[in-house]
Amino acid sequence: MFPNGWPGKGLLILRLVAGIFLIEDGIRAFIGSPRLEPMTLLLFAAAAGGIFLLVGLWTPVAGIVVGVAEIVILQSCPVNLRSAILLSAFGITLAMLGPGAWSVDALLFGRHRLDLH
Repeated sequence: MFPNGWPGKGLLILRLVAGIFLIEDGIRAFIGSPRLEPMTLLLFAAAAGGIFLLVGLWTPVAGIVVGVAEIVILQSCPVNLRSAILLSAFGITLAMLGPGAWSVDALLFGRHRLDLH
C-alpha cells in the first residue's frame, strides 16, 4: 500500500526527519573517527539506511536495517539514548507502514495502469 493524502504526507515527513538525522549521525561519525570501529560501522549502516528512507527506496529493508543498527548502538553505547530510541522506532515503523505515495518505491512498485489496446 502507498497511502496518499494526509497519511502519505505524514509518512513523507517521518521519512525526511529520520533520513536527515541518520545521515547527520553518519557524517558526524565519519568526521569524528578516522578509524573504522564497530560503532562507526553501525552508524554508517544506519546512515545508509537513512539515505534509502529519505528517498523512499526499499523502505521495509532500510527500516529494518535502521531499527536493528540503532538498537545495537543503544545497547553498545547509551550516550544518545533518546536519539537511538526515536530513530529505531522510526525505522521499525516505516518498515511496517511503508513509504507512502511520495517515494521511489511507489513509482517503481505502485499501482500501474495497463493499457491493453
